[in-house]
Amino acid sequence: MLNEIYSETKEKMDNAIEALKRDYKTLRTGKVSTTILDGIKIDYYGTPTELTQVGSVLAPDATTIVINPWEKHLVGDIEKAIQNANIGVNPNNDGEVIKLFFPPMTVDQRKESAKQAKGMTDDAKVAIRNIRKHANDRVKVLHKDKEITDDENKKAQDEIQKITDSYVTKADDTFKAKEAEILKV
Repeated sequence: MLNEIYSETKEKMDNAIEALKRDYKTLRTGKVSTTILDGIKIDYYGTPTELTQVGSVLAPDATTIVINPWEKHLVGDIEKAIQNANIGVNPNNDGEVIKLFFPPMTVDQRKESAKQAKGMTDDAKVAIRNIRKHANDRVKVLHKDKEITDDENKKAQDEIQKITDSYVTKADDTFKAKEAEILKV
């Protein structure tokens, strides 16, 4: 019974760390990533479709993204979608491909990006603590219903706290790695 609570708690906390890593992908680092275009959709024959589904999206160097649509008539639609997404650059359309040129990040932009990463990390820690609270509440119900003893209740809450501490540390370590990546010139 308690082991089930522990494993469920670990699984939910793993999901919180994975969500944090997904959030980090939306941040700009020194090298531009094609993930900045994730979530931008175009109307493809009446269906909202991701850019990666209508053409190749490549980052040939640290400051450029090239979108090569498989159907050339989509170039205009893709260009409009990128402009509407407001990702900080204007698309360059040569009739065949769309190129996005990102200027190198300034020190202030890097610091701002690191600040956003810190905020995302703090949100993940709040999620982890909420998972801890939920697990502790389940243990308290078991104790109240006399399914576990006082000693088991105390041990269970200590174990849940150890699990929580390890995941908070994971979140901090993930942030430190991301911060180093962002601030590296």
